[in-house]
Amino acid sequence: MLKKLLVALSLSVAAVTPSLAADMAFTSWGGTTQDAQKAAWADPFTKASGVNVLQDGPTDYGKLKAMVESGNVSWDVVDVEYDFALAAAKAGLLEPIDFSVVDKSQIDPRFVTDDAVGSFYYSFVLGYNKDVLKEEPKTWADLFDTAKFPGKRTFYKWSAPGVLEIALLADGVTPDKLYPLDLDRAFKRLDSVKADIVWWGGGAESQQLLASGEAPIGMFWNGRVFAVQQTGGNVGISWDQNLTAADVLVVPKGAKNKAEAMKFLAMATGADGQAALATQTGYAPINPGAKAKMDAAVVASLPDAHTESQINLDMTYWAENRDAIAKRWYDWQAK
Repeated sequence: MLKKLLVALSLSVAAVTPSLAADMAFTSWGGTTQDAQKAAWADPFTKASGVNVLQDGPTDYGKLKAMVESGNVSWDVVDVEYDFALAAAKAGLLEPIDFSVVDKSQIDPRFVTDDAVGSFYYSFVLGYNKDVLKEEPKTWADLFDTAKFPGKRTFYKWSAPGVLEIALLADGVTPDKLYPLDLDRAFKRLDSVKADIVWWGGGAESQQLLASGEAPIGMFWNGRVFAVQQTGGNVGISWDQNLTAADVLVVPKGAKNKAEAMKFLAMATGADGQAALATQTGYAPINPGAKAKMDAAVVASLPDAHTESQINLDMTYWAENRDAIAKRWYDWQAK
């Protein structure tokens, strides 16, 4: 099925006008996800357009901001978290999307703004190493239960949606009462396991921690647990209260290859490109037409097949409060 998708993708982008530009730069989070983005999007785009897509990463928000402010922008398309995209657009760091090139009507309206289009749709889930743990954890409260589930636990390193919500859910806060976040309560809950936390800063690192058993329980992007399973790792996943969000693709203000970047976005958000990516990663497509091009078994494993207790992270809240939360987050981590 994947081979057929990639062939179809090559045909679907055949109409992309060849460009004289030798290169454009695509920046993402590294590891298996970026490998999949390269195979699903970059390689077919290069074949159809003649534009060589250089891979860079991992995504670094400080670096993106510095590039734009200095006027020396070396990235053309960047995969970022949704809340960052909202804040970056407000700060004037992004180029507006050219919807005469990108077909907005083919993108789930939840994952498109004037300055960003969806990359993929994911969930934070509870992952665990079955070879290390004697019992299988089920809830976020289990992540904080060091007596029943001893050993290191791993959390996302950066100040971003996810960790604080998980701490509050583990402490008994109901999903409808999560926002605005009770930071005092969240940090108090995190304090209870702080000595046992191993932080991951990128998806590839999280996979290694889980697969090796160095941190046999933790929060993960669902696609990273899927990747470990695909390589034979004896790891499990709990979808209970999975926390959903999306990555989006943006073009930094002043990108040198803006025209090529818009054509790349058009292909990446198309049904074929999204189906190919979802098949390889386990992340859900942001183009509703993609699922018809995918195997039913893969569709059943996607985040939007696990909606019973699913919780949507509030990206608007985070965009408005990211800086204030970040200061407290990094101060707390440093203590």
